[in-house]
This record gives sequence, structure tokens and C-alpha cells, in this order.
Amino acid sequence: MKADLIVGIQWGDEGKGKMVDMLAQNYDMVCRSQGGHNAGHTIWVDGVRYALHLIPSGVLNPNAVNVIGNGVVLSPESIIKEMEQFENLEGRLFISDKAHLNLPYHAQIDQAKEKLKGDKAIGTTGKGIGPAYAEKIARSGFRVGELLNPNKLATDIIEFFEQNKAIFDVLEIATPSKDELEALLNSYKEKLAPFIANTTNMVWKALDENKKILLEGAQGTLLDIDHGTYPFVTSSSTVSAGACTGLGIAPKDIGVVTGIVKAYTTRVGNGPFPSEDFGKDGDTMADIGKEVGTTTGRRRRCGWFDAVAVKHASRLNGCDQLSLMKLDVLDGFPKIKICVAYDYNGERIDYMPTDLENAKAIYEEIDGWDSVVGCREFDSLPANAKKYIEKIEELTGVKVGIVSTSPERADTIIRG
Repeated sequence: MKADLIVGIQWGDEGKGKMVDMLAQNYDMVCRSQGGHNAGHTIWVDGVRYALHLIPSGVLNPNAVNVIGNGVVLSPESIIKEMEQFENLEGRLFISDKAHLNLPYHAQIDQAKEKLKGDKAIGTTGKGIGPAYAEKIARSGFRVGELLNPNKLATDIIEFFEQNKAIFDVLEIATPSKDELEALLNSYKEKLAPFIANTTNMVWKALDENKKILLEGAQGTLLDIDHGTYPFVTSSSTVSAGACTGLGIAPKDIGVVTGIVKAYTTRVGNGPFPSEDFGKDGDTMADIGKEVGTTTGRRRRCGWFDAVAVKHASRLNGCDQLSLMKLDVLDGFPKIKICVAYDYNGERIDYMPTDLENAKAIYEEIDGWDSVVGCREFDSLPANAKKYIEKIEELTGVKVGIVSTSPERADTIIRG
């Protein structure tokens, strides 16, 4: 059995949470491979809103096992708070002992460095994700499994502060008290110890036993540390290949890859965004789409569907199909634009350049439609909505296999 994969194709916030929640009803295991509590997946079920940050979106399937892989940076405070929403998670949630810890001082570093950058700040969430990943790569970080020995971990963290005292002094971050730190780590151990496991072996065993596995990414392809709009990116590998390293599985273990895209485009934080709309239409998308970050509460920048970027990201991830989310947000627009190419230093190009800040969107327009809300069959969609979907398929070269017509789980079209 191969593991199917859900991956964000834009700048994150595409609606992966709803799609993983819906698909997870048919899977035995749902795995999160990267990112931290800077991710936010919003799920609506029967009018009830769930906001997840670290726990995989399969948690709402009572029969699914949920795995947080080694590629995640885990905030103990965040995961403990999130777990309080649910009952009886033992045996249903497992955290890799190789995942790296994102501790309170990481957020202090993150926020202090952003402040020092002034108007050159990246626009991070300030959650400590970058510093935690930086320490991981520098081989000076701490793993979740080390929580099982709080005394030694506290000693090692104090030693790390002493070795880097000059840096912490510049950032105005005080060395924690050893006793207070150990007490904090003990509280983490008490809550999290039953969930810490060798998740790589768990996933291998599930594959060998032909269990149905769904892999869930965080953020989006255009925020990938290697392939995104660097430096305005996240600190992990958000593409399909990152799911392999973040969980310890081989590329040949990957099955169907579904790329999640919005029917328009959004972005949080700074960085280039060729199809951003600075006028009334962008504001309308933000208002109707409730485009406020689940994690940060920041209003998202909004613009038209960028087919050039989606084609690029779909190729990078090996997408078998696209899942088009929030089509209903475009209800009522008289005209709908699609970015079909870029004006790049005076030349028309149909590919995504590395320096995206020098690319300007070239649009085509189609006529709008009244409403798609509640449509659950492709044939029931308005004619122009169908044309819009077909145009996206033509421009990206990828089939739109799933269409979401409202936030509710059931308002979803599955195309054969």
C-alpha cells in the first residue's frame, strides 16, 4: 500500500484542513511531516469550527491514528493546549521522538530578530519556527525524546545559553533559571510522555500491513525553503519530497498526490505576489473568504488565481490532481481574472522566475456566475464556473479532481 499525499500549491492557507478532514474519514492513519504551530488548519463540521496547529487534521476521525513526524518542530505548550480540545487521544496520537523541540526561548529569538531587521523583516509568525529549525541544522537543537529526561535536558539547555551568551545578551534574552526550566520540562513530560514514539517504525509497519495512510503538509509550496520565494519563506520543506524526509518514508511509498489550491490566491507576510489585487476586488475576496490567519490573526493579502505559479508548483510536487477550494468566494463577481503569464522585464514568459518580484501578472478574464454554494455535483455548477475550472485545467495541465463549494465538509464535488 502506498501513502497518499495532500500538499499546498500556493502560499499556504489553501484549505488543506477541510480536505484532509474529509478524506481522512477513509484512512487508517494521518501523518503530519513538517512545520510547527505556525500552521493553522481550519475545519468546519456541522457548523462547528476547529482550529488545528500541530495535531493532524485526521483527529476528527475517531478511528484514525494521527502521527506527528520527525520533520515537525514541536512546541510543547502549543500541542498540550491543542490536545485539551479532545478526549481519549492515547492510542490515537503519536509524536516522533526525533521531532525537534520549539521551546519558549525560540519565540523570543524569532521576535527579537524580526524587530532588529526593521523594515526588512520577513514577516514571520514570531512562533520560533525559524530559530528551532536553525538549531536543528546547526546540530545544536533538542529533540522531543529528550523530554523523557528533564534534568539532563535542562542542564543541556542552560549550557547552550552559556555557550551563546553574547548572542542572547544582544537579543536581550535572559538565561532561564535551572530550577524553573526543569519544572517546566517536567510538566511537559507529564503530559506528553505517553504520546512519544518511534513514529518511523509505526508508519513502516502500517505500510507493510496495507493500512490506508494520508500524508498532510503544512504551509504551501511557494513557501518552501528551497523552492519558494526566498527569503520570504518558511524554514522547512513544504513540497511532496519533504513528506518523505519528514516521516522517514521512501519516494516509492508515495501514492496519489493531491495539490490544494484556492480558486483565487492569498499570501500572509511579506514577499512578491504578482497577482495581488490592491483594489476593491482584493478586499471583497478577503471579506467574503474570511481571510484572516488561523495562527496569526493577520489579514491575508488577496489576488487572482495565478496559473503560472500553480503549474510550476504542480510539476514540482508531481500532482496527480488539484483540489480547488473556496470557489464560492468568487460568487457574484461580474468578471474573474486568471494570471496566464508574466511580463518579466518586458518579456512575456509562461514560467515562474527565481526573482518573482520582477514579474507582473498578465491576465485573461472570464464572465462570473451567481452562486456555487452547496453544489455537490459538477453538472450542477453554473456554466461559467465550469468554464473557469476547465480553464484552470488547460493552463496548469492538471485535472481538477475535487471542488469545494462551501466551508462545510459535505459541500464538495468529487469528479470521477
